[in-house]
Amino acid sequence: MKNYRVVLLFVISISLLLYGCGKPPSPIDMIRTALKGVSTFSIILDDMKEDGNFFKTYYHKYQIVTDDTKTTTDWQEVSKDYFQQYLPFLGMTIWAKQDGKEGTSIGPPGYEYVGNSRYGQWETHSSGRSFWVFYGQYRLLSDLLGPGPIYARGYNRYQSYRSQGRPYYGPNKEYGTNGSLTRQQKPNFYSRRMSTSLTQKASFSNKVNNRIGRTRANVRGRSARVGK
Repeated sequence: MKNYRVVLLFVISISLLLYGCGKPPSPIDMIRTALKGVSTFSIILDDMKEDGNFFKTYYHKYQIVTDDTKTTTDWQEVSKDYFQQYLPFLGMTIWAKQDGKEGTSIGPPGYEYVGNSRYGQWETHSSGRSFWVFYGQYRLLSDLLGPGPIYARGYNRYQSYRSQGRPYYGPNKEYGTNGSLTRQQKPNFYSRRMSTSLTQKASFSNKVNNRIGRTRANVRGRSARVGK
């Protein structure tokens, strides 16, 4: 497969140099360029973080998934607007290319491969409900989704949302930054967010206390001068 990992790292390095020159690239476009010769792949928003208290810097980390491989990028600096745009989609597929056709595909990771007879097939449960089963050689794609089968009803809803350009968070909204499954799969993200929130609260509290302290000192100073 044309050693796309080496190409990917090279393109990212060049893009980061451009970022330093004041020309921030879109990470998605950066990865698409690196994988130009790959006909099928998905980009998953693997992690997010923000550094700094007063002057914040924002970062993304991505997983690039092909039929049988998964590669995770290093942290990529992004703009605040870009960070906010994708904030709801932690752990979700945000871009997909299937047999040369690509586009935005915000949904649970792996859904973009469902319905393609190359990767699996529909089977019928004893209850009469249809569910998707990946072939054994594509176990990687199945593992992306976590526990539980993909039922036809949920997949049809995903297709409907996708045609409307809307993100799909799963049948019970268990995917994405606010999803229950994501909270289990991405504990480091939530630990960092909690730590950041506590730091911000402490910083705000210190500012308030300092201001109150200065105000009280000024009042005491004025009172002393009046007493004289």
